[in-house]
Amino acid sequence: MTNSGLFTMAIILGLLILTAIPVDAGDDALQKAVSFYASFDESLTPEIGVGPIMTRSGDPTDPKKFTFAPGYNKDIYKIVKKGIAGGCLDATDVLPNRGRFSYPVKGNLAFKKGGWGGACSMWINMNPAALKLTFCDPVQITQKGANNGGIWFDFNDAKPRDLRMGVFPAVPDGKTGAKESDADAPMVRVPKVAFKAGEWHHIVLSWDNFDTGKPNASATLYIDGKKIGDVKDRAIAMDWDIEKAGIYTAVGYTGLFDEMACFNRALTVAEVTALHKTPGLLGKR
Repeated sequence: MTNSGLFTMAIILGLLILTAIPVDAGDDALQKAVSFYASFDESLTPEIGVGPIMTRSGDPTDPKKFTFAPGYNKDIYKIVKKGIAGGCLDATDVLPNRGRFSYPVKGNLAFKKGGWGGACSMWINMNPAALKLTFCDPVQITQKGANNGGIWFDFNDAKPRDLRMGVFPAVPDGKTGAKESDADAPMVRVPKVAFKAGEWHHIVLSWDNFDTGKPNASATLYIDGKKIGDVKDRAIAMDWDIEKAGIYTAVGYTGLFDEMACFNRALTVAEVTALHKTPGLLGKR
C-alpha cells in the first residue's frame, strides 16, 4: 500500500473512532445520577423515584404537633400547560395550618450516615413580592425543621425579599443551633432578588460530604446556570431518621413550578449548565 493509501486509511479509522464516541456521554452520566424526577407534565407523581405524596398539617392549638395524610390538595395544586418544558405545577394558593406536601427522602435521595452527596434542581416562575406568607420555601428537605437538619432555599421576610440557600446541620438534644441571622450561618444569600411573574428561573442546590463527621462538607447555590455562592469546609450532618424525612415542595409558594429533580451525588458545573440550557433534558430518555 502506498503512503497516500496509508494516510487515507488512517483518516477513515480516525473518523470511525470519533463516530463511535457517544456525543451525549455527559448527558448519560447525568441521567444515571437522577434519583428523583417529576416533570409535572401530567401529574405530581414522579417519573423517577418513589412515593407516596403526603401532606403535613400543623395543629392550630399546638405548634409542636403535626398530622400526616396521604395525597395533596388538588384544588390548590394543579397541572397546567404553561411549563418551561411541557406541563408544570401551578400552586394557586397556600395550605392552611402550615400545610405542605412532600415526597419521601427514602428512595429518592442517597442519604447515608458516614458520608453522602446530592443535588436538587427545579424551575420556578413567580413574583416574590406577591407571596402570601412571611416565608416561602420552594423546596425544604428535612425531618425536624429547616434549621435542624435542613437543606432548602427560600424567600424571606425582607422587603424586597432575599433568596437564600440554607444547609443547617442537625442540632443535638440540649444544644442550640445556628440562627439565620448569624453572620456565619451556613447560608448563601441573594439580597433583593428581582424575579418577576412570567420569567422562568433555574435553581440548583448541590452538596457533598454531608454526615461525614469531618469539616469537609460543601454546598453550592446556582441560579440560571451560574454559581452564586457556597458553604464549605464545615461539618454538616443532617442526621435524619430516613423513614421520617421528607422533600417538602412548594412550601408557602404560589406560582409555577417545573422539572423538579434530585440526584444521588453533587453535580458538576457542566451538568448544571446542561440542565439550564435544556430544561426538558431529563425527560429525553
